[in-house]
Amino acid sequence: MSNEELRRQAHELDVTVWVGKGGIDAVVDELKDQLQGNDLVKVKFLRAARGGTSTEELAEELADLTNADLFDVRGNTAVYR
Repeated sequence: MSNEELRRQAHELDVTVWVGKGGIDAVVDELKDQLQGNDLVKVKFLRAARGGTSTEELAEELADLTNADLFDVRGNTAVYR
């Protein structure tokens, strides 16, 4: 699938993982599980999770913890594959 097709698919995706005050450690297993059954998974980083950290930093850290590819970050939302 081309990047353009994946971007279109990502745009239409609903958020299925929310990172809140529990932080990214609380969603590692959930994201891993969802990535096994889906090409892309959209994750929303709530204000409580961000604190003084940028969404990009949190998104990259979560990608490392799940061995996922960080496909896109827009606003407070990241897409993994």
